[in-house]
Amino acid sequence: MINARAEVLPLPAPAGLVPVEWRTSAAPVPYPEALAVMEARVEAIIAGGAGELVWLLEHPPLYSSGTGTRAEDLAGTERLPLFETGRGGRLTYHGPGQRVAYAMLDLRERGTDVRRYVATLEEWIIRTLARFDVAGERRADRIGVWVRRPQKGAGAEDKIAAIGIRVKKWVSLHGISLNVAPDLSHYAGILPCGVSEPAWGVTSLADLGAKATVAEVDTALRREFEQLFGPSATLESDPPARRDEHPARGG
Repeated sequence: MINARAEVLPLPAPAGLVPVEWRTSAAPVPYPEALAVMEARVEAIIAGGAGELVWLLEHPPLYSSGTGTRAEDLAGTERLPLFETGRGGRLTYHGPGQRVAYAMLDLRERGTDVRRYVATLEEWIIRTLARFDVAGERRADRIGVWVRRPQKGAGAEDKIAAIGIRVKKWVSLHGISLNVAPDLSHYAGILPCGVSEPAWGVTSLADLGAKATVAEVDTALRREFEQLFGPSATLESDPPARRDEHPARGG
């Protein structure tokens, strides 16, 4: 079952689309503020008052739980703030050294096929990792991108990037998180994304020995995004945080 989903082709980038706005935040963004900005932007895209946006950022150390989170997933999360969110998937960790890319894309223009959209996000990550000589792979029964770790034993493999999305009136929210050089100890004691098999773990570019800065990863992400999704246009500043809206609940 290793690559049974490989036949799902990425969504093609339609000709004539307005360039996707590309925004990068230098300082870690609190999770409730990021959710509020995303919700507001998606509402504006749905209403025709704003264009598509990709937002690259880091969060302070925290756990977030998606709609698939189970009660047993929450064991070990007492160490850090915990936020509930409407994205798909289960529990995961976010923190410094992990590049999060929130993609607010209009699937009404790109194709209303969530399965192919997720496959395109996976392909985006795989191509980005290849820039650093890391062979990322998709799995039939697990969303995200994985790397083989034969030195850790037969069948061993680690997750290097997670995908969790939500689609609202065919506009996407949330996106991907790629481990560049986070504190992997924050994954210890939890079940990230429901990963429970003893042979499966979590890794990062730094853990794999790949010499890559977050800035270099950002450059690769943008280059490969444009190959799959079409052109992008840089924004000059971060979005203002809407402090009056806090759709996530902390713990």
